[in-house]
Parts: sequence; C-alpha cells; structure tokens
Amino acid sequence: MTPPLDQTVDGEARFHVEEEHEHSGGSTMLGFWIYLMSDCLIFAVLFACYGVLGRNYAAGPSGADLFDLPLVALNTSMLLASSITCGFAMLEMERNRKGATLAWLVVTALFGVAFVGLELFEFTHLVVEGAGPWRSAFLSSFFTLVGTHGLHVTVGIVWMITMMVQVAQHGLIPDNKRRLMCLSLFWHFLDVIWIGVFTFVYLMGTLP
Repeated sequence: MTPPLDQTVDGEARFHVEEEHEHSGGSTMLGFWIYLMSDCLIFAVLFACYGVLGRNYAAGPSGADLFDLPLVALNTSMLLASSITCGFAMLEMERNRKGATLAWLVVTALFGVAFVGLELFEFTHLVVEGAGPWRSAFLSSFFTLVGTHGLHVTVGIVWMITMMVQVAQHGLIPDNKRRLMCLSLFWHFLDVIWIGVFTFVYLMGTLP
C-alpha cells in the first residue's frame, strides 16, 4: 500500500508514513492486577489489626454478644449470589449479547445494594446499642475492617452503574469489554475477601 503523499520539495516527492498504534488491553489488565495486589495488602493489614485487637473488649460486649449470625449469613448469600450473576454477565458479554449482559449487571447491582443495605442496618443497630467503634479496640477494628469492605462494594456498585450506561450507549466494544472484565475481577475479589471476613470475624468471633 502506497503511503499518502505529504508534500513535494524541489521536485522530489516526500511521503509521510502514518503509523497506526492499536491500543492493547494487556497493560490495563496488568495495572489492574497490581491494584488488586495492593488492595490485598490493605486488607491483610486490616485482618492483622483485627487479629491483634479482636479480643480487647474493654469490659464491653464481645462478638458473641453482638453478632446476629442469621442476618450476616443472609448478607453473605447476597454477595455470593451477586458473584454468580456477575459471572453470567461476563458469559453473555463473551457472546456479544448486549441486552442479556445489561440484565445480569442490573441483578448483580441489586444484590450489591441489598448487601450494603444490610451492612448499614447492622452498623446502625450496633451504634444504637452503644457498641460503636469508640467503645473498644475490638469494635474499632471491626468497624474498620468490615466498613472498608463495604466501601469497596459501594465503589463497585457505582462502577457497575457507570458501565451499564457505557454499554447501553456504545455497546460491547473492546474497550467496554476490557472494563467489564476488570470490574468482574474486582467484584469476585470482594467476594473472596468477604468469605474471609465472615469466617475470621463473625464465625470465630462468636466462639467462647
């Protein structure tokens, strides 16, 4: 293919060759994996802090006195279900089914909203009962760890809504697929972290 003529100087044709640079998603995915690893370090520190402070009740209530395991189990099921529906959305994305992808993203976001809503209900109930984060080192570390996870889920919901708008407007273009893949990794990561919270904080916290 002949490159386009740029200009002619002194009777000699000079050509300008335009180089096309295709945007690669490899750097994006690598950068996102690095971000997830940094988030792992943050949660590792929070888990470590809870491990050190989780038995310092300051003559106040313990996890066995405060935790409502049926409510927490219900909340856990919401997040686990959202992880499944997020997987369905990614499968539909691979099939280039825009409508089905959006539908599963909506269901995933609703499960996420239900999870955050139940978590806020739990926090409100604890504060009303006088078991706020200022009550003891145990409650400070509990609110920090669980609250940080809840904040991540809230950010994930906002990101998911943003992606639904992007897909609705521009379809399943390569850029949107790459962003949805990053969103899916983030959402599943939060699911794994919550399993650790449920086991380490709630289940072990109710043991004598």
